[in-house]
Amino acid sequence: MPTEEEQIPPSKVLIADDHPQILELLEAYLEALPVTVSVARDGEATLAAVEREQPDLILLDIMMPKRSGFEVCRVLKDDPRHRDIPIVMVTALNEVGDMERARESGADDYLSKPVNKNELLSRVRDLLKLRHLKRSQERPESDEEEDG
Repeated sequence: MPTEEEQIPPSKVLIADDHPQILELLEAYLEALPVTVSVARDGEATLAAVEREQPDLILLDIMMPKRSGFEVCRVLKDDPRHRDIPIVMVTALNEVGDMERARESGADDYLSKPVNKNELLSRVRDLLKLRHLKRSQERPESDEEEDG
């Protein structure tokens, strides 16, 4: 019987955070999943990495140089090419207002630092399954048009 990890197709995850220790920790946590990780250390680099890498999911810090996670999230969610990429805000800010602002900017989920490994893996797993399911439902229609 396949484990939960085997049910997720290989995926790309972008971690955006300006603290090297957090990048390292999140990257280590994600080793349990079949994902390729890329990193960005500020808001502008995050937007460039999304264009370049086309990630399946983004773990996005709110407090970053050049552009905040709120701004980055809003830019990506306003762009039809990127709006379906699930974004999980990962932040030390844990006030209710910050959570509301994350949702308003388009975030799909929210994790407070220090991040719990099991909670992170569970949310990433669920969002990646959903992303791949949506993609597989969109594809057959375009494949049929090409064949016909």
